[in-house]
Formats: sequence, structure tokens, C-alpha cells
Amino acid sequence: MSYDVEKPDEQWRAELTPAEYAVLRKAGTEPAFVGEYTDTKTTGAYDCRACGAELFRSDTKFESHCGWPSFYDPRDTDAVELIEDRTLGMARVEVRCAKCGSHLGHVFEGEGYATPTDQRYCINSISLRLTPDEA
Repeated sequence: MSYDVEKPDEQWRAELTPAEYAVLRKAGTEPAFVGEYTDTKTTGAYDCRACGAELFRSDTKFESHCGWPSFYDPRDTDAVELIEDRTLGMARVEVRCAKCGSHLGHVFEGEGYATPTDQRYCINSISLRLTPDEA
């Protein structure tokens, strides 16, 4: 897969903290309920921490009580890439930034949340950077 933003691994390691690198570039997961944006209510855009691409808006964020920020829809369908993930003995759908290929989290469907899409984009806080709207 080719991305608009491609960097050698050494450059990603230099630009990201070890924790950011583990999640964004190695598809790790931050622990539940510790992320910076799990309970954030600030209005704004959630951008990829690796490349700055806008991924989600605060108006699609909802309380899922799963321990990670949850969104019911990306900013637009081209903002994220969905990839089948069969690691850890599960069938899931991985969510990556479409601009740089960084791992964001997973998307789940049919869980019964009262959202317009019946989807839960379960995203690691450490994969995101919130840019608050101007007041």
C-alpha cells in the first residue's frame, strides 16, 4: 500500500514518542481508560498524531464506556482506511489513517449504540491530536 506520507522507520521513531510509535506504527493498543481524549467534550477536529490529517470531528464522538474515544463516523470515508485484522484470534476491522497508514484502532458494527451509523470507531487517544474549534 502506498500513502501520501511515507517515511523510513527511523524517521517515524525519531518523530514519535516510544508509546506513540508502538501504537501508530506497530498497531499496539494503549490501556483502556487512560487516554487523553477518552472523556473529552471539547468541540473540534481529531487529527492523526503522525501526519496531521483530519480524521474525526467531535460531533461524531459519543460515550461508549469502552475505555477509548469512540466515534460513529470519520470526517469523510477517504480519511481512514479499513483493513481486515485477524490477529489475536479475532476477526476485526482495523482503522488506519488513509494519508500515512498509521494504526488508529478498530471499528465495530451492530453493538446497539444509539448512533446514526450503528458503528463504533474505537480509537486510541495516542493516535489522535485534538485541534479545538475557534470560539
